[in-house]
Amino acid sequence: MHTAISGAPADPFGTDAIRRRVLGAWTADPARFREDANAEEDLVRGGYRDRLLVELAQNAADAAVRAGVPGRLRLELTGTTLRAANTGAPLDAGGVQGLATLRASAKREEAGSVGRFGVGFAAVLAVSDEPAVVSEGGGVRFSVAATREAVTAVPALADEVARRDGAVPVLRLPWPVDEPPPDGFATEVVLPLRSGSRPGVAAALEALRADLLLALPGLTRIDVVVDGAERRLTVERTGATARISDGDATTTWAVAESSGELAAELLADRPVEERSRRAWTVTVAVPLDDDARPRPLPPGQVVHAPTPSDEPLSLPLRLIAPFPLGPDRRHVAPGAVTDALVAAAAGTCAALLTALPADPALLALVPRAGLAGAALDAALCAAVLDRLRSAAWLPVADDPGARQSPDRAAALDDPTEERVAALAGVVPGLLPAGWSRRSDGPALTALGVRRVGTAEAVEAVRGVQRPPSWWAGLYAALDGADREELAALPVPLADGRTAHGPAGVLLPDAGLPVHRLGPLGLRLAEPDAVAPAAARRLLERLGARPATAAAVLADPAVRAAVETSMDAVEDAFGARPRPEELAEAVLALVAVARPPVEELPWLAELALPDADGGWAPAGELVLPGSPLAAVLAEGSLGMLDGDMAATADPAALRAVGVLDTFALVRGEDPDALDVDAAEHWADAVLDRLPPDAPPPEWPEVTAVRDLELVADWAGALPLLAALPAEARADVVLGGVPVPGYLRWWLATHPVLDGRRPDRLRHPDGAELQGLYEPATASAEVLALLRPPAAVGDVLADVDDALHLLDRLGDPVRTVRPEVLRTVYARLAAALDGVDVEPPDRVRVAPDRVVTDAVVLDVPYVQPLVRVPVVPAGGAPGAVADLLDLPLATELVRGTVRGAGERRRWADLPGAGLAAARLGLEELPGDVVVHDRLEVDGATVPWWPGGDADHVDGAPGSLGRALAWRTGAWSRRQALAEAFAFPDRGADLAAEDAVGE
Repeated sequence: MHTAISGAPADPFGTDAIRRRVLGAWTADPARFREDANAEEDLVRGGYRDRLLVELAQNAADAAVRAGVPGRLRLELTGTTLRAANTGAPLDAGGVQGLATLRASAKREEAGSVGRFGVGFAAVLAVSDEPAVVSEGGGVRFSVAATREAVTAVPALADEVARRDGAVPVLRLPWPVDEPPPDGFATEVVLPLRSGSRPGVAAALEALRADLLLALPGLTRIDVVVDGAERRLTVERTGATARISDGDATTTWAVAESSGELAAELLADRPVEERSRRAWTVTVAVPLDDDARPRPLPPGQVVHAPTPSDEPLSLPLRLIAPFPLGPDRRHVAPGAVTDALVAAAAGTCAALLTALPADPALLALVPRAGLAGAALDAALCAAVLDRLRSAAWLPVADDPGARQSPDRAAALDDPTEERVAALAGVVPGLLPAGWSRRSDGPALTALGVRRVGTAEAVEAVRGVQRPPSWWAGLYAALDGADREELAALPVPLADGRTAHGPAGVLLPDAGLPVHRLGPLGLRLAEPDAVAPAAARRLLERLGARPATAAAVLADPAVRAAVETSMDAVEDAFGARPRPEELAEAVLALVAVARPPVEELPWLAELALPDADGGWAPAGELVLPGSPLAAVLAEGSLGMLDGDMAATADPAALRAVGVLDTFALVRGEDPDALDVDAAEHWADAVLDRLPPDAPPPEWPEVTAVRDLELVADWAGALPLLAALPAEARADVVLGGVPVPGYLRWWLATHPVLDGRRPDRLRHPDGAELQGLYEPATASAEVLALLRPPAAVGDVLADVDDALHLLDRLGDPVRTVRPEVLRTVYARLAAALDGVDVEPPDRVRVAPDRVVTDAVVLDVPYVQPLVRVPVVPAGGAPGAVADLLDLPLATELVRGTVRGAGERRRWADLPGAGLAAARLGLEELPGDVVVHDRLEVDGATVPWWPGGDADHVDGAPGSLGRALAWRTGAWSRRQALAEAFAFPDRGADLAAEDAVGE
């Protein structure tokens, strides 16, 4: 290291003359002083604090280029001084002149120079008030204090300095320094740091990136030393690569460069210093991974012009180009020079990509539409894309050595190695699978690569003549692709035809007698084309079916033959198969396939011979000797021919619809059901929905046919109880479960010992005892019929509710007391909105009915009512309307006789506990206590008044009056207890606390 700058040095660079000239110009024209001061402030404010190290490195690189030697820079922070020593050309008079003018530089046409005409040196003012540059031929220093002293000595300028709070243009007045640079270096910048600047400088040194060397071709090494701890950054350039090291970490970069010279007319509007610098070099680089594959840079890149600017760059590359900068030295200035360099940069980017080995990682370097962050970025991306679209750099799937331009290339939407291999000879220009990933879709779209969807690939193979093994490979490769796009995938058939889509094609299993299936017109695939498991899996997913007996049976051709088999009876000499041949073939298939009964309902249309010598659909024939035949009315349905019944497989006969028990029918709604009284069932079901419910959407419904043909219900009910659960299930409409067709039909017909099940009760239905007789049947039949077990079951149906209303007035029946208390209120709610004829008789007691009664709507008038009272269950108004009876208050208008003692409720014994049980601090208002309370000549326990209730003083009367007054009628017994035992208030309150 060298000693501090001191003494009275020589002045080899004429700094005295420069100071005199500048001070003279300022004195003669103070506006020049203000202009220089403003210019320097603008440069410092321009953000040079974060560019200080870059500017120092840039100057070092330019010095190395001018001297033609490998550049080396040493950045050393010791204490509060930052030193930047570099090799290369030493400081000369032109350099001093450039440092002291803010606008000019000695740098002109040096090849590889990246400097910006001296103004970058202003970055030192961000951290230092006393910067100096020492070199082999002499040095200069700048000083805020010395400049301020020199300027304030000029009367014409003193006021201006005072107005600026002492701020002066430091870099305009240089002083000589007579001190050499460190050994081995040509120049050193010495920056005594301003107070508080060291942490920022130390952080910047720590963050200095090694890849800065890409932008500084004159430098090969930067040593960073902080308080003795050294970090070394180096670069080794070899051909198209650069190895950049930061200590022990080394990164290899792929580099492409191009150079040229700008036309003079392009620089006509640029500053004079730039007009003489027409040579340019553009560098584009990207780091490589350990396998020499490009590793895109992360988002947030900027254009290097040639050192980092504030221009965003969405390309994941390092772009270094001598773009002209605006006054802030942060943004690129638009214009002809920038446009020319954009074109050069685009060509260099394209050269980088096309020179790298073909690898899908290159697609990550392609500009993406919509990602550009600014006008320059957008222009660069557009230009790069334009070059890449016309360059032949993409590989060809079936020719590894070939290259093609993007406009001739095609990429599968959902590629795999197997799919690309299968389609490479069919789809021209197909990219390898690794180049067609979904994640690369935006890049391929930006390049204009044609995307080939699965549907387009399928279209390409239509009409292609290939051996069965090729088709097998194609199917296996397409396994897992989108189902809809493969709908038209051709399938070669065993008879030489080609199916235009897998749907309905049969895939033959081993052992299937393919030659015997010809008469049915089936589409059987060529066995070798569907041999691989993956091929079969794909075709099955697309609608092909394994050619087992079950699959053949489900083939549409078989179904069509079955559904037209009755036509064949009429057309015995036509083109259709003979009915007996078709019947035998279908029954043989069914016997092997053994489908569950009713799984294929269309089988019921198979023409079979009947016992009368004719033909009938299988679903309209009954198996002789079956349980169903025993319960139906004679002659109501046809009977299967006895010979066929004796020789055919009974399970096969049942599967094609020959009946040995009741048959199910299904439909989307009741209108689609061809069964007895389906429309009446629908009306009954809809009556169960709330009156304001919107029209419901029916689910698929299941019904049982031929119920109206039953002659023996004792034998039929066990058969119906054994049907599948769906036949007995409820239907849910609008969230409300309602009875299914079978249960409704049975409930409304006299099928149980000649009586309707809905007019009986379940044997365990105690709530309906006395009103309904118990049903007698097996548990299975009871589960099927579900006779009502409780009042709620009856009220679910309007007709049943009306029937219950009549039964309540039947004097020969009885009602359980707990049922009677609420049954009329529940009936009123269930029949709300229904036009009801009032009953002639109403029930007032479990075993008593009357023709004249009243509905009690308030409790206190009960002693004055002279007719029987109908229990209202908390809904007196609705019950009175339902029964067309008066309310008690409509008949009784009572007046209190006599005067009692008016007292405050709060003063009564037990009032405190009563208030607590009501959740009140104190009982409000007054009460009038009578020795004997009379209303209209009758003695009553309590009677409400306008501002005070009247009571006879009994605890029960007090409890009722207070409960009614406070709207807590259900608490009347608890309140009566409080008044009955005022001396036990504390004990009762303790009991209340336990129950909380």
